[in-house]
Amino acid sequence: MVKITDVARHAGVSASTVSYVLSGKRSISSDTRDRVLTSIRALGYRPHAGARALAGSRSNVIALVVPLRSGTYVPILMQFAVSVVTAARGYDHDVLLLTQDEGVEGLERVAGTALVDAIIAMDIETHDARLPVLRELDCPSVLIGFPADTADLTCIGFDFVAAGALAVRHLAELGRRNVALLGEPPAVYTRGTGYAERTLHGFTRTVQESGVTGTVLPCDTAPDAVGETVGRPTPRLTSISLPTEDVARGAVDLLISKLDGAVVPAATLLPPRLTVRDSTGARRR
Repeated sequence: MVKITDVARHAGVSASTVSYVLSGKRSISSDTRDRVLTSIRALGYRPHAGARALAGSRSNVIALVVPLRSGTYVPILMQFAVSVVTAARGYDHDVLLLTQDEGVEGLERVAGTALVDAIIAMDIETHDARLPVLRELDCPSVLIGFPADTADLTCIGFDFVAAGALAVRHLAELGRRNVALLGEPPAVYTRGTGYAERTLHGFTRTVQESGVTGTVLPCDTAPDAVGETVGRPTPRLTSISLPTEDVARGAVDLLISKLDGAVVPAATLLPPRLTVRDSTGARRR
C-alpha cells in the first residue's frame, strides 16, 4: 500500500507538504503542487478516508511521541504516558501513543494524516534532529524536555540542572567531601539526551563550586546493575522525586491552550524538591 511518505519521497518534499496539497490548508506553489500531484498519480496513492474526513476539522486526538530507545527506563516513560492520557481526557481528547523511533519521518507521517490535532514529544536530545520539523509543521506541539536551542518551541520539564546542584549542595553542607552521581546508562549520554546532560551539568558545576570531589558512574537501569554499582542501600534514601504527573499535566494544558489560540510561555521549568530521609539525615537511636 502506498503511503503519504512514499509520495513525499517521490516528489522530493515533506509529508506535511503532501498533506497540505491534499487538504488545501496552506498555500503551496504551483510547481510544488504539480510535482506532488504527479507523484500521486504515478504511485496510485489514495488518501485514507478517515484522513479526508478529518481534514479541516478537529479530531480531538493528541499524538504522544515516546520512542523506546536503548537505555530508557520504560516504567518512568509509562508514568508520563498515563498522566498525559489522564490529563487529555479531562479536555475530552484521546491520545495516540507512538513508541517506535521513527524520528523526522514519524513526525511528518503523523502530522500529514490529519488524524491528530497536536503533538507532545518526549525523550528530547540536546541537538534533536526532530526540532526543525516540529518548528515547521502546521500542527501545535509541546516538548517534554529541553534541547540546547529552544527558539520557536514550547518546552516544559523538570529542572534537572537545579536537581543535580541541589543534591550536591545538600551533601556538601553535611560535610561530605566525596560525592558520586549514579548516572544513566552510557547509551543515554552517547545520544546526548537532554535530561541526563542537564543533571550532569548541575552536578559537575556544583561539585566545583562546593570544593568537593565528584565521581560520575554511568549505570544500567536494571536492579542488579544498580546493586553492583553502589551496593544495596539499607537506610531510607534521601531523594529528589521526578514530578511526572505535574509535568505531563502541564504539557497537556499548554497544548490545549495553543490549540485554542492562546499565547503560552515558551519555557516552563518545575523546580526540584529534596526530601531528607535516613541516608543523609540524623541517625535514629
